[in-house]
Amino acid sequence: MLQTIPLPVLLTLSATTLAVTSAEYRPCEPLKFNHDSVVCACNATYCDNLPPLPAPAAGTAVVVTSSRAGARFQRVSAAAARQQVLGFGGAFTDAAGVNLAQLPAAARARLIGSYYGADGIGYSVARVPMAGCDFSTRPYTYDDVPGDTALANFSLTREDTEYKLPYLQLALNLTAGKVRVFASPWSAPAWMKSNNALNGRGHLLPEYYQTWADYFVRFLEEYEAAGVPIWGVTTQNEPVDGLVPGFSFNCMGWTAETQGSWVRDNLGPTLRASAFNATKVMILDDQREMLPAWADVVLADEETASYVDGIAIHWYGDPFFPASALTATHDRHPNKFLLNTEACEGSYPWEPQKVELGSWRRAQTYAADIIRDLNHWVTGWVDWNIALDMNGGPNWVSNFVDSPVIVDAEQQRFYKQPMFYAMGHFAAFLPPGSTVVDAASEEGHVLAMAALTPDGHMVATLLNQADQEAEISLTDPVKGHLDLTLPAASLTTVKWQHEQSGAGR
Repeated sequence: MLQTIPLPVLLTLSATTLAVTSAEYRPCEPLKFNHDSVVCACNATYCDNLPPLPAPAAGTAVVVTSSRAGARFQRVSAAAARQQVLGFGGAFTDAAGVNLAQLPAAARARLIGSYYGADGIGYSVARVPMAGCDFSTRPYTYDDVPGDTALANFSLTREDTEYKLPYLQLALNLTAGKVRVFASPWSAPAWMKSNNALNGRGHLLPEYYQTWADYFVRFLEEYEAAGVPIWGVTTQNEPVDGLVPGFSFNCMGWTAETQGSWVRDNLGPTLRASAFNATKVMILDDQREMLPAWADVVLADEETASYVDGIAIHWYGDPFFPASALTATHDRHPNKFLLNTEACEGSYPWEPQKVELGSWRRAQTYAADIIRDLNHWVTGWVDWNIALDMNGGPNWVSNFVDSPVIVDAEQQRFYKQPMFYAMGHFAAFLPPGSTVVDAASEEGHVLAMAALTPDGHMVATLLNQADQEAEISLTDPVKGHLDLTLPAASLTTVKWQHEQSGAGR
């Protein structure tokens, strides 16, 4: 059966009536009699009219509607486009650096180049843990000296200088500095916390709220001095982990209320008063099932909201909670971007085999999640570790998972998994500044999304989840339609010129 996927002409209507520039426009004065709609009443001094439409703003359209419900030549603005893409990327963890260091220099360069190079898959975002996380070989922070509220002992570690900074610098060099690097903390130093430990149930003590904000600035200073400017920060990796008794690895608990007050009173003002006042601040950095409630609480306070740029999400709960929560969050907070900041396969306890070399199923899961996220207002998708070893580590608590690139140190080579190519079908063809269009297809076996690139090309990415071929038709009323046969269990990207455009990928 042919599945038709209409492309960019679908319009998303705004909720507000279009502002009318002409003073001559007069709306209907409705009057209801005994039938199912209204009449518009006119007299000697007033009558509705239909003056010339105002010129639409760039990228928008004007829609004029009359309806049984009472609309008469009602004008609303409409847009064929939705959110802009921030980009795609992965995380430069200690574990990734340990594995990179075991390869010959040329192989290391090829690995980073496969992601960020001119002939790589177009990564433009990078995440870096602020000190240690589970994908480190030990638990640590940047100031483990109790009571050091002046942060006199704050310093980067060997993990930064050997395993993170060199590879971030290489990615920046390969892209002429065009990588958005953002940092996430897993835990404050133990002496700042209620349980005096980096893991387990514990929260930041209020007397250290300002010290923790100052710690952020110190980190930004050190990374900038090392040649890695930080574009943004998340307020805490998975804040609910630190509310769980006995949680096994680095964590720190926050509620939406405490996170909001800390951003309002400490982090926000401290960043604004520093040299890093343009640093993006993202709240949550946890599962979508916590939305829109978490954002509603944090952003209810106008002062807090003024310091927040975006909402970071992780993917681990996505199979159990619908993507509609993302759209609901966007609709309530349309001026805050949504960014997926962590995803990996093999993370669930019922998956005994953490690394599955050659698993197409895992690539398909990545692609399906990316498509659904983009179709629900997410601006980009950042994978977890850019490289792991054959066991899915190292990890100081044996919390092993899979990665798009697996390093085989014994053979002095690395393997690009199907997940790597799934990431590439989006990162390589949707550069930052691309605009997602309202052309979602999430019915049946074929999932689809589409976007307009900055150079005027239209790109559609289609995932056939079925074990048999799928016949589809892409329909663009300007360019016509394209009939395609998608191979069984496949991911396909189609690119065509939508406007006058130059060269592109």
